[in-house]
Amino acid sequence: MTFSVVCNVSDIPVGEALKVEGSEGAIAIFNVDGELFATQDRCTHGDWSLSEGGYLEGDIVECSLHMGKFCVRTGKVKAAPPCDPLKMFPLKIEGDDVLVDFDTGYYAP
Repeated sequence: MTFSVVCNVSDIPVGEALKVEGSEGAIAIFNVDGELFATQDRCTHGDWSLSEGGYLEGDIVECSLHMGKFCVRTGKVKAAPPCDPLKMFPLKIEGDDVLVDFDTGYYAP
């Protein structure tokens, strides 16, 4: 795994998301009560940013385009119209730095 520094922990307030650019496109980093999760930024149903055009409530992000919902912990669909889950990316924190492995995206089982 190759991790890259993408931001500082303080760049993502609790209940918010941050969009970062990776080798496979944009990735969203969500802060759920101090725990960070990295997913693909685009909704799997429509071409819409989840970090810039979504609403995070707990660990569920709602796409504002068609109101589909995903769990940011697992990437799984929680409300239609999306059928496909979000791709997840390994994330770790070193000091104040947030690091993401852009090359090892996966779908939760």
